[in-house]
Amino acid sequence: MGRKLLTEHINVEGIQTFDVYRKHGGYASVEKALKTMTPEEVVEEVKASGLRGRGGAGFPTGMKWSFLAKPEGKPRYLVCNADESEPGTFKDRYLMEKLPHLLIEGMITSSFALGARTSYIYIRGELLYVLRILEKAIAEAYANGFLGENILGSGYSLDLHVHPGGGAYICGEETALLESLEGKRGNPRNKPPFPAVWGLYGCPTVVNNVESIATVPWIVTNGAAEYAKIGVGRSTGTKLISAGGNINKPGVYEIELGVPVEEFIYSDEYCGGIWKGRDMKAVIAGGSSVPILPKELILKTAAGEDRLMTYESLSDGGFATGTMLGSGGFFVMDDQTCIVRHTWTLARFYHHESCGQCSPCREGTGWMEKVLHRIEYGHGQMHDIDLLVSVAKQIEGNTICPLGDAAAWPVAAAIRHFRDEFEWHVKHPERATAPGAVYNKADSVLA
Repeated sequence: MGRKLLTEHINVEGIQTFDVYRKHGGYASVEKALKTMTPEEVVEEVKASGLRGRGGAGFPTGMKWSFLAKPEGKPRYLVCNADESEPGTFKDRYLMEKLPHLLIEGMITSSFALGARTSYIYIRGELLYVLRILEKAIAEAYANGFLGENILGSGYSLDLHVHPGGGAYICGEETALLESLEGKRGNPRNKPPFPAVWGLYGCPTVVNNVESIATVPWIVTNGAAEYAKIGVGRSTGTKLISAGGNINKPGVYEIELGVPVEEFIYSDEYCGGIWKGRDMKAVIAGGSSVPILPKELILKTAAGEDRLMTYESLSDGGFATGTMLGSGGFFVMDDQTCIVRHTWTLARFYHHESCGQCSPCREGTGWMEKVLHRIEYGHGQMHDIDLLVSVAKQIEGNTICPLGDAAAWPVAAAIRHFRDEFEWHVKHPERATAPGAVYNKADSVLA
């Protein structure tokens, strides 16, 4: 069993309450930081740990903190991005629901490090029951002197607020989130200036993911050196993985980075293998926006090495033969899955969630959905496959925010690795549209 840094006490009865959480070592990082450390020392500790952003981009957290501008006379803000809307990802909801005080402790310690006196948790609008859990926990933290004026007699004060979004996927992008938090339409901003210079209300702001912030207490309490011992290379620490799809044991797993992908999928400690004893066909390893990989490339790199659950190993080979760890939304597909239908489902989602600000994304996502629908329902032409590749290329890299890339990558990767299945849909529409039809790569007949 790997080490559990975030979820060690998650099944303790009453851990949602302040008293039980405190009894199990809760808020130790707040005491240590406020009583024995300077803000700069906390930042350096997080930087030395090698912690990388757990929301998808994987940018070093401590380095991001060090970019925060410190102009005279302007407040600074920390905003927690709890707008978890990436299809296949549900780890942050699980963490907030089961361990609300862990996130609050992380917010206090991180806010102290950044010099923020007011901080926000921006939560997905559909998670109102989780919002109520957080608000109850925040009230307990205020009542026990860990929020409000002069925390623990340190002279440091912090107010923490929870703000629900309106259900828009685009507000998971940090600048769209800030626009929404200010009461505006959630459209992404042009960068630069970056939020670290011009963020919430035009003030320096850091936006971090739930899991990233929840990891800070362990690092501060136990030390960066101890944290850096866990994991492989630049992929230090543990990672929460949202495992779903055609597996025997779906759920949230905290893994030490460096676990082989094959072990994660097939061992009883984690996913428990493919359901009904079927063969695995493909995996999306980091949420719906990362490239899909077929079985042979998710288990081994193109060079034949074991693929590991790390940022570096999963991206080995670039997008030609690799993918991304992303948000950790790990979706497994068995040999009965239709890749064309699956890709069309994702395209529908991204078309619906595009904010419409950028023409390539606004128009391109609609075109991809229509063309994929055409292929899936037996009306496709062979040139439609290349048309999809062309549209994806015209979207990628040509939008203000990464939603365009997130919509383009799944389509391009599905055709790159499963082009024969797309061609089969075009050549044999009567078979492809038959109830229960499944493409069989070996003989191109109904399975």
